[in-house]
Amino acid sequence: MENIAELKKFLSTPRYISIISHRNPDGDAIGSSLGLYHFLNKFGHSVRVMFPSEYPSGFEWMPDAQKILIYDIEPEDVKATLERSDAVFCLDFNALDRVDKSGEIIHGLDTVKVLIDHHIDPEPFADYQLSDTTASSTCELIYRFICQYEEKELLDEPIASCLYTGIVTDTGSFRFSTSPRLFKVVADLIELGVDDYTIQDKIFNTLSEKQLRLLGHCLARRMEILPEFQAGIITLNKRDYENYDIQRGDTEGIVNYLLKIKNVKVAAFITEQPTIVKISLRSKGDFSVQEIASKHFKGGGHRNASGGYSFKSLGWVVNRLKEVLPEYKEQLLQM
Repeated sequence: MENIAELKKFLSTPRYISIISHRNPDGDAIGSSLGLYHFLNKFGHSVRVMFPSEYPSGFEWMPDAQKILIYDIEPEDVKATLERSDAVFCLDFNALDRVDKSGEIIHGLDTVKVLIDHHIDPEPFADYQLSDTTASSTCELIYRFICQYEEKELLDEPIASCLYTGIVTDTGSFRFSTSPRLFKVVADLIELGVDDYTIQDKIFNTLSEKQLRLLGHCLARRMEILPEFQAGIITLNKRDYENYDIQRGDTEGIVNYLLKIKNVKVAAFITEQPTIVKISLRSKGDFSVQEIASKHFKGGGHRNASGGYSFKSLGWVVNRLKEVLPEYKEQLLQM
């Protein structure tokens, strides 16, 4: 981050600070936000974490997660907190529209804005920015921020556990976006007392019976394999949402099961929600689904994990993806 000394000087006296991340927060959004929260609290700041929507229940165990403000539930509290803030840290998103109405509030604030993120093409709304698309996760960048802040000795087990959570989820348990630099960070976090087995057990082994039955339904009745493109699709319609009483977080990770098939290189999970159809894309190796998401589904993300949406029908989105895949057939078959 450029001018970090200037930011550090600004934060040398206690401030009101807001930390915000994107709608439908994942492990990296939650881990980076709570990790930074615990770090900034050490300086006597008054810090609040907020998200536009609720986070999956599988992350409720994280230290101080119960203190997070949710705009969908407490819009006036979020608005009031943002408006009194001396600084707003924007984590794990590259544009203010990713935080919905909170983004409109932030845009109008005459306050210090800090962006820490690893997505491509960040909007120039922040006064201070740490952006690196080669980073595995925003949690890796929070670790780097703390080191640049020259306060690494303040890292402790709660901060380390938060950052480890975001790293392990965004890398798919160290299958994607890894580097020697990342594993050095992880080694440092484990030396600080992170219990890697327990954290992964809490993240990945806490499904409810309903979630497991939903997964079985997806694999048995909603999965389509397109061998000519080495691709797979799983869809859920509105009736599926009613029959399985699907709530936020219940479909987390389902798309990844398609990649367990030997010859599937691209996976798509397409869901029909009340007013929108969402698509989650995953890939193996060097094939990038980011282009597909941004070019055809108003979305974006990373090389191996991206997403988008459409206001058209579920059938239209499925057919559109099938129309797009032939453009990448040669590339996929060469992998």
